[in-house]
Amino acid sequence: MALNSVNTNTGALVALQNLNATNRELDVVQTRINTGKRVATAKDNGAVWAIAQTQRGTSNALNAVKDSLQRGQSTIDVAIAAGETVSDLLVQMREKALAASDTTLDTASRTALSEDFKALRDQIAKSVTNADFNGSNMIKASGATVTAVANADGTSKITVAAQSLALGGANVTVAATASLSTATIAAALVTTVSTSITNVGAALAKLGTGSKSLEAHLNFVGKLQDSLDAGVGNLVDADLAKESAKLQALQTKQQLGIQALSIANSSSSALLGLFR
Repeated sequence: MALNSVNTNTGALVALQNLNATNRELDVVQTRINTGKRVATAKDNGAVWAIAQTQRGTSNALNAVKDSLQRGQSTIDVAIAAGETVSDLLVQMREKALAASDTTLDTASRTALSEDFKALRDQIAKSVTNADFNGSNMIKASGATVTAVANADGTSKITVAAQSLALGGANVTVAATASLSTATIAAALVTTVSTSITNVGAALAKLGTGSKSLEAHLNFVGKLQDSLDAGVGNLVDADLAKESAKLQALQTKQQLGIQALSIANSSSSALLGLFR
């Protein structure tokens, strides 16, 4: 191979190859700095990108899980609020029934107590009927059971059973037509209302346990999602401090490459001196 040739400038070719390699590296670093990611596309690293994309899908799916859990928790909380109102009304009803069971009470007084009792009774019915959230009511007769999605695949669920607090039901055994018409009936209703208070308390305890369960799982899902997001970041995020240092080095290397190419290009012109 000719050492001095105007047809083939080997030095310039080598300098150009090195400069092109530096420019490619510089493009990669600038892309990482612009996106903040070491692996932004499948082209950068197919295996890592595929793993990260799967984890992103799981993390995004957990948003739907959190929505489901929060919706279920809200439904239960509304039911609990209404149930506490029902319990308070039953306590007042027991007081009225006990007062009306006094055999020395005159008819007018018992009638007044009965009217108060019926007003409280009817308020229970209203509270139960209006305990809706997003179209679901857990405490009416044949109420809706809450079934919340618990994982990203939808294969696991958390179920909280409905607790009927309707009049004449399994928990509130006071009939929808109950009244304090006589002292004997009032005395019987004292026992009935007392049993209902106990039943409602047990039902609310179950609802409270269900709400706490959803809350605990919601906290877990939030932590899981944070861990997944951090894991994806570990896979694809760029170390910007490192990339910044590399950018400075490559910019310097690029300038040196340009100078080297310029020197190599000018070397052939020195051959003209041989022909003077």
